[in-house]
Amino acid sequence: MTEEIFPIVNEQGETIGTATRKECHSGSFLLHQVVHLHVFNEKGELYLQKRNETKDIQPGKWDTAVGGHVNLNEKVEDALYREAGEELHICDFVPVFAFRYVFRSDVEQELVNSYYTRYSGEINPDKSEISEGRFWKPEEIKSAIGKNIFTPNFESEFPKLIEVMIQKNN
Repeated sequence: MTEEIFPIVNEQGETIGTATRKECHSGSFLLHQVVHLHVFNEKGELYLQKRNETKDIQPGKWDTAVGGHVNLNEKVEDALYREAGEELHICDFVPVFAFRYVFRSDVEQELVNSYYTRYSGEINPDKSEISEGRFWKPEEIKSAIGKNIFTPNFESEFPKLIEVMIQKNN
């Protein structure tokens, strides 16, 4: 199996080089792009996925409904639809851009392109990627922040997401 190659980008999302997945996740802090899709239902609840224990980053933690890397020569929105299809088996949604930011952990640095959508269809999480998934009430999420249940990335993103949605009256 060949190693995944990621585009290395600047903070504007412009490709400036390439590196392997392993290089990007090994403390090099090479900036690479990811997409996140926050999925809300008609009640305003937010779908979260629990990452499999086999994941190389943040295993067993609850995280954004959809999250994944942007492949070399792939557009951000194409990656968003690809990842939503792979992880939740959904494709008939309308993404709304929320924000973009740089997230740095102990082992990597990502340029996160964050979107949200309202979705009332069926969600079938891919069990090879996700151990479980469910809708959470915003109050449930707020009370669980800081208790080592969520990924640090999600915890930093959730308040910004709520702020953006209030500004956009969604």
